[in-house]
Amino acid sequence: MNLADFTTVGLGGPARGFVRADTDEDLIEAVWAADGGGEPILILGGGSNLVVADEGFDGTVIQVATKGIRRDPGTGLVTVAAGEDWDAAVAWTVAAGLAGLECLSGVPGLAGATPIQNVGAYGQEVSETITEVRAYDRVTGQINNIPNERCGFAYRTSMFKRDDARRHVVLSVTFRLAEQSAARPLRYPELAAALGVVPGDQVASTEVRSAVIELRRGKGMVIDPADPDTRSVGSFFVNPVLDGAALAAVEAAARARCGDQARVPRFSAGDGLVKVPAAWLIERAGFGKGYSPGDGARISSKHTLALVNSGSATTAGLMALAREIRDGVRDVFGVSLTPEPVLVGIAL
Repeated sequence: MNLADFTTVGLGGPARGFVRADTDEDLIEAVWAADGGGEPILILGGGSNLVVADEGFDGTVIQVATKGIRRDPGTGLVTVAAGEDWDAAVAWTVAAGLAGLECLSGVPGLAGATPIQNVGAYGQEVSETITEVRAYDRVTGQINNIPNERCGFAYRTSMFKRDDARRHVVLSVTFRLAEQSAARPLRYPELAAALGVVPGDQVASTEVRSAVIELRRGKGMVIDPADPDTRSVGSFFVNPVLDGAALAAVEAAARARCGDQARVPRFSAGDGLVKVPAAWLIERAGFGKGYSPGDGARISSKHTLALVNSGSATTAGLMALAREIRDGVRDVFGVSLTPEPVLVGIAL
């Protein structure tokens, strides 16, 4: 079973074993059996945030294929099975007149991955609306309902991601959404501009969803077999979060490289910290859209944060490009970029 066939970047060697789990019971049984036999396991969702070594995975891959979306008639809470397509789940909530996930339209992958990464886009994060995550604990063998406050959510991370042993296997995610046709007040200037409004305004969730998908499509961030720029894992690097001293150093480096008028874009990250767009740093470090070292891996022609398999790339080549970019940004700005995707059998 070649894992390249199960990842959006189209890279990765074979797995020693492969199991498809269509129910929670199948998923738990497969994990329990592998753990009992000392077998390494890789939980596979949509493969949209996964980079696998060319050598493959020397263990069992368990594909999550569980389905189901339901709304509790009493509480109004929406529970989504881990194996549901995420964008389909967002579309379901928008069609139901519920607000809170519309800015996350077009994000590839499955619902079960969203709490792990604390998926976010255009001013929304799933941590804002998740009430609990139902998960199988591989250590205790128990199924637990983990409330939001225990999930350890932070920027693009959670307790589920920080747990290197992948102790918890997500079974379903429950959301508390607003029963209203209008989206929550828009936070992201680019999205507001696309809708012809200003940040803080409210627009129909259906319109927000359509605008977000179009913005993502323009950046090659909506999976499309006809668009080679979508053969990626989306954003490869996380936007760095800097304190005042680090930001001042970046600003000094930017003026030295780009001129005295250079201004580093930033967004508040709370507690005196700011987020600086990784794409801005990458471009100013000399890596523009379409950049390629010539081995089949390249930067997307639409979005500097996406590293693309042009069709002839290898995982080794993609990672070499990622290291070149990381080192270039560090040399120019003194900032070390962190990879966003899960790396299997490889390291940056």
